[in-house]
Amino acid sequence: MEYVYAALILNETDEEINEDNLTDVLDAAGVDVEESRVKALVAALEDVDIDEAVEEAAAAPAAAGAAAGGAAASEAAGDEDEAEETSDVPDTTDEDEDDDEDEDAGGEGLGELFG
Repeated sequence: MEYVYAALILNETDEEINEDNLTDVLDAAGVDVEESRVKALVAALEDVDIDEAVEEAAAAPAAAGAAAGGAAASEAAGDEDEAEETSDVPDTTDEDEDDDEDEDAGGEGLGELFG
């Protein structure tokens, strides 16, 4: 995570995110710098608008929470209607399918590079 934080510091101070600057920030923080990780991060961030990515990441939890809350409310109303029609039917959800998708997606993203 230190590598990503260093890139965020460089972005915040309007400095170029390159290998030398990233290494300097990491050295100043007392991090034992691995050149391969620095090169990989610089390459990964080459075409990324960091400010836009941070804004989207900050907005995502709020949007997800609102959507989940609305879905839960409508599901609860629907459950009341179904309860009268069905008896002791186990609730099946897509959670198992989501878990499988998460396992298949392993290895993707910057977290795997720098985790």
